[in-house]
Amino acid sequence: MKTLVVTGGIGSGKSEVCAYLEKKGIPVYNSDQRAKALYDENPAIVSDIEEALGVVLTDPEGRLDRRKLASIVFSDPEKLKILEDIVHPLIFEDFLRWRNDHFDVAPFLVMESAILMEKPLFHSLADKILLIDAPLEVRAMLRDDSSRDAVVIRMKSQRFDKSKVDAVIENDKDLKTLYRKTEETLQTIWN
Repeated sequence: MKTLVVTGGIGSGKSEVCAYLEKKGIPVYNSDQRAKALYDENPAIVSDIEEALGVVLTDPEGRLDRRKLASIVFSDPEKLKILEDIVHPLIFEDFLRWRNDHFDVAPFLVMESAILMEKPLFHSLADKILLIDAPLEVRAMLRDDSSRDAVVIRMKSQRFDKSKVDAVIENDKDLKTLYRKTEETLQTIWN
């Protein structure tokens, strides 16, 4: 089964592209959503993260305080690496299970991820990589729950080597244009 990794920084429009593909019947694995689900499904993961970072990350109900975690790891590259070393192998295994469950249901599958293709563990998963890029102004508008400064901080931790991708879509206009560019790009990458 072919796998297309759709990547891009915060607010670039990668989720919009993936939602569009999902509406067209293409199964999409959202690595951020699955990571959150894994935190919720397995409290031991949160305990491992708390122990490794040396901080309490759960709220009074015992749920992961995601904002607190983000504020810690996105401002400290060493702590981000600690988190990734715990979570990425779990995402890798979860994706393999998901891919097996969706084998042969569409011409290809999609993995949505902001950063995973920058991590060697995930290189073997992609047949093709599509980068969605957007100007800062577009990114800040797309992130309704984040300030412009928060978007800039996250962008600094998200770097993309364009030489490693098969195609780039510049998300610099409206949704109709983004969808058209997606269709055109898919025709190019798979032919």
